Amino acid sequence: MSDAIKHECGLAFIRLRKPFSYYLQEYGTVMYGLNKLYLLMEKQHNRGQDGAGIAAVKLNVEPGYPFLHRLRSNATQAIADIFKQVGEEVQELEKYQPDIKKHPGLLKGHVRFMGELLLGHLRYGTQGKNNVEFCHPFIKRNTIQARNLALAGNFNLVNTEELFSLVNIDPGVFQRQSDLAAMMEVVHHFLVQEDEQNPGNLDIANVLKRSAKLFDGGYHIGGLVGNGDSFVMRDAHGIRPSYYYVNEDVIVAASERAAIRTSFNVGENEVKELMPGHALIVRADGSYSIEQILEPKERRACSFERIYFSRGNDEKIYRERSQLGYNLSDAVLKSINYDLKNTIFSFIPNTAEVAFYGLLKGMEDYLNTIKIQRIMSWDKDFDEEKLAEMVNRRIRVEKIAIKDVKMRTFITEDASRNEMVQHVYDITYGTVNKHTDTLVVIDDSIVRGTTLKESIVRMLGRLKPKKIIIVSSAPQIRYPDCYGIDMSKLGDFIAFRAAIALLKDNGMEGQLQQLHEECKELARAGQLHTRNLVKEIYKPFTAEQIAAKVAELITPPDIDFEVEVIFQTIESLHSACPTNTGDWYFTGNYPTPGGNRVVNNAFLNYMEGKNVRGY
Repeated sequence: MSDAIKHECGLAFIRLRKPFSYYLQEYGTVMYGLNKLYLLMEKQHNRGQDGAGIAAVKLNVEPGYPFLHRLRSNATQAIADIFKQVGEEVQELEKYQPDIKKHPGLLKGHVRFMGELLLGHLRYGTQGKNNVEFCHPFIKRNTIQARNLALAGNFNLVNTEELFSLVNIDPGVFQRQSDLAAMMEVVHHFLVQEDEQNPGNLDIANVLKRSAKLFDGGYHIGGLVGNGDSFVMRDAHGIRPSYYYVNEDVIVAASERAAIRTSFNVGENEVKELMPGHALIVRADGSYSIEQILEPKERRACSFERIYFSRGNDEKIYRERSQLGYNLSDAVLKSINYDLKNTIFSFIPNTAEVAFYGLLKGMEDYLNTIKIQRIMSWDKDFDEEKLAEMVNRRIRVEKIAIKDVKMRTFITEDASRNEMVQHVYDITYGTVNKHTDTLVVIDDSIVRGTTLKESIVRMLGRLKPKKIIIVSSAPQIRYPDCYGIDMSKLGDFIAFRAAIALLKDNGMEGQLQQLHEECKELARAGQLHTRNLVKEIYKPFTAEQIAAKVAELITPPDIDFEVEVIFQTIESLHSACPTNTGDWYFTGNYPTPGGNRVVNNAFLNYMEGKNVRGY
């Protein structure tokens, strides 16, 4: 993705079902659980690089000894930093007891994170500042074991203020900035009530049912309770992804199927998807059940998971990303007037690579069809040279754009900073026939358009192509997201700015003021959640008109060749990714009322010049 956006988080959950001595005997290491937690987190490091955290609960600990531990880091390499600290703790013990790893009971007593219940989290900061206090897991401590809780998740909630009032808590400055803090207070509130009513026999499903019905958002959460119970839960629309795997030795859950498959070397069908509105509940004795917590609603799994967020080594995601590129073939062929001879194809590193292969396959299918038609039309009027020339025709592929290391500069004045931004990408010289070749470059999505304008288009322009076509494997991002992705300001979206520009071009600015008044009226009536007014801004224009204006906006004024932008259609997106139908950032069709409230708040902020989040 050329425009970096903060997004998502990653969750890793492990429940060891056997004594530590079993893992020493069976797998040759008493550190089996921690090793697997490290692998699960590393295999999801794409989901969060602002920070990480782990928590562990130990079973059957003598009264008076600590049983819940947590470690968090916002270091540059947060996962490595956390497990380095765990490793140093073990190494310190080995100085005095070199064979301590052969004594599982002794090691458990001395190493904080030698717990049977393990929870790991990778963070992308969507709410609050990027300091270590905001890293998950959060914990609540209590002298009663069953009232201790560690909680982490991949989610955003849009009703945090309401949640605090529901449990009669006046949040501090820190809590107001964290939706996990709000979720924690609610879950812990009902956990305490459950323990009061059923001491020594917690019904975790009941705790979750009472809590989750209050949450407005998309979420995949994991929790460890001090008495040894634990759970993983997914929202009713299935917005955020959740997978689990169970065998006799372990119970595992994570945000990505491929992470579990790789870490535990298991087949695709052995890893199950946790269905929307359901929870994986593991009791203190190691037994488990999948229970319905909320009535499942229309499945709206996030399509961005397939386009960009999740790692592409999952076979289904790989196929879908390839299909996204393939689906763009006809539009690209039409745009280049079917002139493959004078067209070069490339991609913007590096997550668009799989979609690029799909686009390439589409071009090859077309070229092969042309070859067959031409050869058939010759009848017998050809020689070896003529046939060889036709058979050997290829799609022209070059690695045009090269992403350099992140550019950092001590220079503060705008002009100099813009000069530095231009060099985030570099180009491969000598690959383009000047003023003759068209460059087709595919990206995952176009969010702000800033990098395209200030870096990519300028850099590609040095090759002097006849035309540049930027292809987005995602549709136009028109609306904020509030369920896990940090896209909450309307003015950031190039598609929104294009629609505003079209309104002005067509003398329709008055519509903005009218919508602003309607939005303020909804706010006064407490009805912002009832409808998405921002849809009206796009309604007068076709997707092609907005794409053309986007192309105009990302073209630097000193460029003397044509720049075109082609977006994926909504229909093509759903045909390529049939199980992930969540598309509210493209269509404005939010799965929960909180989404409408967020988009309308974002519009109010835009109209009133407030550069703040919409939720």
